[in-house]
Amino acid sequence: MNSAQGVVTSNFFALLIGIDCYLPNKLPEGSSYKSLAGCVRDINHVESFLRNTLQVPEAQILKLTASNTDQSNQPQESPEHLPTYENIVAKFKLLTDLAQPQDQVYIHYSGHGGRSATIYRELKGNYGVDESLVPTDIGNSEARYLRDLELAKLLQNMVDKGLVVTVVLDSCHSGGATRGGVNDSNIRGLNVVDTTPRPTESLVASAEELIENWRISTQGQQNTRNVTAASGWLPEPRGYVLFAACRDHESAYEYAFNGKESNGALTYWLLDSLQKLGSEVSYKVLHDRILAKINTQFQRQTPMLQGEGDRLIFSGKSANTQSAVLVKKVDVVKSRVLLQAGVAQGLRKDAEFAIYQLGTTDFTQTSKRVALAKVVEVRAEESWAEITKILRQENPGNNLRLYIPPSKAGHSTQPTLSEGTIEDGASAIMLSPSVKLVRKVRLLPPLANPQLPKGIDFIEALTAVKAVKEKVEGHGWVELLSSDEPSEEPMTYQVSINSEGEYEILDAGGEPIHLRPALKVGEPFAPASVINRLVHLSKYQATLQLDNNDPISSLVGKLKVDICLPGENRGELVPLNAPGNVPTFDVDEYALLRIRNESTQVLNITVLAIQPDWSISQLHPEGVSAFEPLDPGMEKLIRIHTSLPEGYLEGADILKVFATVGATNFRWLELPTLDKPRKGIQVTRGNNPLEELLAAFASEQPPIRNISAAAYPSDKWTVEQVKLFVKQS
Repeated sequence: MNSAQGVVTSNFFALLIGIDCYLPNKLPEGSSYKSLAGCVRDINHVESFLRNTLQVPEAQILKLTASNTDQSNQPQESPEHLPTYENIVAKFKLLTDLAQPQDQVYIHYSGHGGRSATIYRELKGNYGVDESLVPTDIGNSEARYLRDLELAKLLQNMVDKGLVVTVVLDSCHSGGATRGGVNDSNIRGLNVVDTTPRPTESLVASAEELIENWRISTQGQQNTRNVTAASGWLPEPRGYVLFAACRDHESAYEYAFNGKESNGALTYWLLDSLQKLGSEVSYKVLHDRILAKINTQFQRQTPMLQGEGDRLIFSGKSANTQSAVLVKKVDVVKSRVLLQAGVAQGLRKDAEFAIYQLGTTDFTQTSKRVALAKVVEVRAEESWAEITKILRQENPGNNLRLYIPPSKAGHSTQPTLSEGTIEDGASAIMLSPSVKLVRKVRLLPPLANPQLPKGIDFIEALTAVKAVKEKVEGHGWVELLSSDEPSEEPMTYQVSINSEGEYEILDAGGEPIHLRPALKVGEPFAPASVINRLVHLSKYQATLQLDNNDPISSLVGKLKVDICLPGENRGELVPLNAPGNVPTFDVDEYALLRIRNESTQVLNITVLAIQPDWSISQLHPEGVSAFEPLDPGMEKLIRIHTSLPEGYLEGADILKVFATVGATNFRWLELPTLDKPRKGIQVTRGNNPLEELLAAFASEQPPIRNISAAAYPSDKWTVEQVKLFVKQS
């Protein structure tokens, strides 16, 4: 099954810490750590996954929680089970004692992250800060944070013993007010530095030991310019893997993903991805999916991966095996199959699968695929999937022959399944998830008691947006919902009115999206401009999400892309984008984009620049050429000059590198800067299946709500992307 099974659990130990209840307290500037709603639920879900899916014995799971079920600001657990500083340190030490060399150790923290004035001034200076995990009783001035130097030492003790360690921190350091729709989101952190005098004695080690361990850990990292892992928690891990919910200046959200109960975004998508991907993939693959899921919903949350990203999940080894889903039953009459995977495995409607000949174990042999199927009905532990395309079919002589689609023979386009094409017990591999084309948008009232300029009626202003939608070209990309209108799908964007009397577009987490110029309520074309911007953002995000996630395509891993700087030796290039790292540059700097073809065939290379002013343009090749051929085993170096759009102090650039076997034009995906006219393309203009896919992204009226890149010949193209931040000095 496509779930995280197969792990040897007799040598698996876990420490789970979840804090919803923070005792009433006041920090400088009147701030306080407010109680949360989803942290203990996070921990309970993780514990359920460990026990039920990985079969980890209860005795090998250590747990500290502070619940807040009755909103009394008093935790429900007994004192020995509360995540106080003393209990957290004690559990870390107990975990280190229990586990033996080569045992798996998993640590998961859900709660507030905080910043406090450093107590290690000789290391960080008089104005330095300590990144910290925030215990439940921090409201007591005698309570202590678990500081970054202490956490680093506790983890180093585990590594020194030979334990295989994975750490997940679903929290942040900074945050602030946020706005949401029907389901509000919370932020796990504060935007202040706590200067409360607190005990400085550590229960982990002496100050001298903590500082020495930190210096050893950061040795060699001081000269890396401003290119850092940016999670802010710890130096680049050595000997373990760290998942952090966000970068050090961002927010970690908790959100009601199912419309009912809150979960931390990192924890929710971590568990969802583990169920979908299984344990036979690397942490890098796991991180890529989590990043895509979170970053498209919460712009101010970029989950970070540090450490041994190429390691197999819950293992110290690497492997290239691919888990499969069992075909339990074949319904020839209705052209569908019953798959042994459902809600329990994180499966969702519209997921696509490739089905193989019975007995196939090497899923890189794409010639062994017999059909494609799409999930149409999801049950608890199984799902029905309709056959969408038959690739190979049995003939009476029991010899395989290439199947000619009925549409080309002038018949019905509905695939007809024959006996023996798919057999009970065959294997199915999930291909790429569908990319959402039509985006849900919630029309929200302003914050409670807004100070709107005189004469502005927010209901009238939002009604004007809804009324003009159908008149705007490309409106099919957007579906508007009022503030009280239910939806089974999560929102992508929200529209409201700010205190300046301007229309405001927000992301799913309630963070305003930086769009200029402002659109004043009452201006004649402002409502239409709001719709036009939503269409533009939807097309921009669709291209950003475009990927070929077929795990067994012959081009998987064959396109290598790095951002590099020259090294100390002549001809040496130093890559900056290690797994989980996002390099940062000042304006007017130079770097090199290195593209290498590690396949056995010529690949046609195109590079798109996806920029912070919401434009998409072809970076390479320049001029009228659609692509540049790159021979097997060869690499291409492209010089990058960093800049920012006018009026921006910082921004993120994404360089998306496409490689195709055939000739394809990616200029269809280009977008002008925001508010400039777009050139819509009809979907029928595609000259090959991949161009039909690109045309769907470029069309002003998307042909269907969702589209799956895996439905197109996955052996014919691949894509990689790198991200870099640019800032004004």
